[in-house]
Amino acid sequence: MATAIPTKTTEKTYTIDDAMEVLFEKLDEAIDDMENGRVQTIEEAWKEIDSI
Repeated sequence: MATAIPTKTTEKTYTIDDAMEVLFEKLDEAIDDMENGRVQTIEEAWKEIDSI
């Protein structure tokens, strides 16, 4: 009979709830930015995307 060998891992596992929490946090930040006038034009956004 084979025995299970425990191993340590540094990888964090995520659930759907974790992903939704991150998504809602980002949405809250985006809404706050819009309400406070911190926005960028589509041209600025594409420049930022192209530089990645």
